[in-house]
Amino acid sequence: MILEIIPFELGPLSNNTYLVADSESHTAIIIDPAFGSSAVVKTCLEKQLTIQGIWITHAHFDHIGGVEAVRKHFPQAQIALHPLDQSLWQDGGGSQLFGFHMKPLPAPEVLLNHKQTLPLGTTFFEVLHTPGHTPGHVCFVLHSQKVVFTGDLIFYRGVGRTDLPGGDPKQLYQSIREHIYTLPSDYHLFSGHGPSTTVEEERIENPYISD
Repeated sequence: MILEIIPFELGPLSNNTYLVADSESHTAIIIDPAFGSSAVVKTCLEKQLTIQGIWITHAHFDHIGGVEAVRKHFPQAQIALHPLDQSLWQDGGGSQLFGFHMKPLPAPEVLLNHKQTLPLGTTFFEVLHTPGHTPGHVCFVLHSQKVVFTGDLIFYRGVGRTDLPGGDPKQLYQSIREHIYTLPSDYHLFSGHGPSTTVEEERIENPYISD
């Protein structure tokens, strides 16, 4: 089963939000719905897709700003979040640190854990707990298509910041080395900001991670 991956660059911080769709079942999930996710909803309606899940790599405000817009049209979509990011979720994703306040969001229905599998149609994703940017940061691995949704753990030639509450540089580098660099070299990394890259490229070119 080949799933369609549709990226959107949204919001004031140029977030990458991903729509992943199963054309056979007409079901889909949205990863990290950012501000401006009405554009994702529009695409879902045009393609006659039903959103079954809203999967959150981590609960910073710019990655959850579109949850309300998605749930308005797809109230059945279950929110999936790691429990260690629940306090950040409940606190508006740290939005107050940047001078504004977000309304409370619905409580997550699915609490993620390391090595858990999540279905979409007949395909399964693996959840990896990758703390460092936030305590409950996760990545979603689609082994069948050699794809990893890395959130703000690692970027093209960069890594996630660790100077916000809950950040830990030692944990972040350990997460990358243990859970990203151990994946096959040809796996593609789709991050929360910026262009995609591969495991091999970042092993060789990323200036922030040394062996």
